[in-house]
Amino acid sequence: MKIKKNSELRDISILFDRRRVLGVAMVAVLAGMTGAVSAQSQAQNFPSKPLKILVPFTAGSGSDVYARFFGKKLSEILGQPVIVENKPGAGGALSVQSLKAEPADGYTILLGSNSPMAVNVVTVKNLAYDPVADLRPVAGMTRSMAVFMVSNDSPLKTIKDLETRARQLPPLNSGTYSPGYQLAAAQFTSQAKAPFQTIIYKGLSQTLTDVMGNQIDLAVVDSTGSVSTATSGKARAILVTGDTRHPELPDVPTLKESGYPEAVHYSWTSFWVAAKTPDAIVNILAEAMQKALAQPDSKVFIEKTGAEVMPFGPDAMRKFQLAEIERFRRAAQDSGFKPEE
Repeated sequence: MKIKKNSELRDISILFDRRRVLGVAMVAVLAGMTGAVSAQSQAQNFPSKPLKILVPFTAGSGSDVYARFFGKKLSEILGQPVIVENKPGAGGALSVQSLKAEPADGYTILLGSNSPMAVNVVTVKNLAYDPVADLRPVAGMTRSMAVFMVSNDSPLKTIKDLETRARQLPPLNSGTYSPGYQLAAAQFTSQAKAPFQTIIYKGLSQTLTDVMGNQIDLAVVDSTGSVSTATSGKARAILVTGDTRHPELPDVPTLKESGYPEAVHYSWTSFWVAAKTPDAIVNILAEAMQKALAQPDSKVFIEKTGAEVMPFGPDAMRKFQLAEIERFRRAAQDSGFKPEE
């Protein structure tokens, strides 16, 4: 038998290696094609079953109200039932973890407000999730400014009154129910060099009750739940944190126009899905939400709650989220805010 030369053996080995590489490459290509076809097939059939919206707050909250309203809109547009499930707790972390535990197929949507999607990054140590890496935006929905409110018989009537009182002792007691509103106030207190003694409540109702009863000097609360209290004469609004004045409180100045241009704050709501949700499915959901937001009754409904439409698409919502995280980080640094453990 003729022995092959070393050069011939080397050529055979090279040929074998090339075939093996080509084979591996073909498997990878086919796997990629299969994945692409699968994702395309999923998108073509989406949605083919009921969808679920996770809300990180209790039933009856502003976020819950918006989830139910736009859940109904999505159901009408997409032709599938939409179920709203409240999962409050841990500042929104429970809802985010529930979303991450579901398949990234677009059937589970998170209603993310500024607290779990931006504020928690700054205010919570060792946050159990990453709102940028773990989630991708579908649409912005609403935004609402904060209101500085006092009792009807409070001596605080103007920005000058607030500045003077806040620089005196004992410290001015400010009530709120979210670190986000605490940071909204911090954009004023850090520039005015007038620190508040902040008391954190469990919700809006008790905060308003205590400010109306003079248990606290000031309440910093969301306009969606407090404008009606002010317009009905139960308490007095002295400042708002919007870019412009609130349409239902035309006589109440903004902090911005009162010499605090950085003290602009809005709370907001938006829809999110798991980070690995296919682009095609995100696009379907995003287009459906833009249709829902553009309907005249959506604008009327949102404005009745004291908020305004924030119709961001996925890219605009991501840019906005990143800018908000930076804004809250600056406010925390300027005011010496200490994160929760």
